[in-house]
Amino acid sequence: MIEFAATPIGNLKDITVRALEALRAADAVFCEDTRVTVRLLSAYDLKKPLYACHKFNEREAAHKMIALSREGKRVVVVSDAGMPAISDPGREVCRILQEEGEPYTVLPGANAALCALVLSAFPSDRFTFVGFLPPKGEERTKLAERYENARETLLFHCAPQDVPRDVDFLFSVLGDREACLVREISKLHEETVFFRLSEGCGEARGECVLVVKGAEERENPLNALSPREHIKRYMDEGLDKKEALKRAARDRGVPKSALYRDALDL
Repeated sequence: MIEFAATPIGNLKDITVRALEALRAADAVFCEDTRVTVRLLSAYDLKKPLYACHKFNEREAAHKMIALSREGKRVVVVSDAGMPAISDPGREVCRILQEEGEPYTVLPGANAALCALVLSAFPSDRFTFVGFLPPKGEERTKLAERYENARETLLFHCAPQDVPRDVDFLFSVLGDREACLVREISKLHEETVFFRLSEGCGEARGECVLVVKGAEERENPLNALSPREHIKRYMDEGLDKKEALKRAARDRGVPKSALYRDALDL
């Protein structure tokens, strides 16, 4: 059996009973950095064979896991902190395990992004975990522009040295919004700082999650037109009448049937 186990994101006591049981019973532990994982194991008086599983060797590590599992060994996969495969190595391993038909399971646990969302008190009924922004270039801009009009709360991971630059960049793309920086989650110096993107944010220390409120609802300027003009505007842009009618109805928050008569002679 192969088990993906969440590990503490700060306080070592954040580990779950199930994760500890799995680590105690493990025949092999695959980890992002053996130096980090050995400290976790030592805190609970555990000694286990450790194998590296990082972004440069996931394919090799995955096939080693499969071989051990098929020998009847119990394999546990962890990252340095939090859940493997979430902004950490592991996604490629999961893909290979599925391709090879090798069963695996997940042991839930600590998650920095969700903790930050709760601490922010921003709307949590809908949210998007974006993770780390690309470091630079067109890819970075294109990713941020996808959320320019998104109404849901956005969650970003940030390296502490990148916080001021990321905040300024998001302001330039998303406009001014309420934001919250949560750092050192579950540690002694846990801190939640509220600000607006336009104000910027100074340098931070420790692991950080940036929480940004979703875009405010804006009235579609086409709604000021008559229903007939609204539909025709979309048709002038190249949409057929059926799609233009559908789009105008969605803008106005009404069923298509309510606008059908307005489109009859178009």
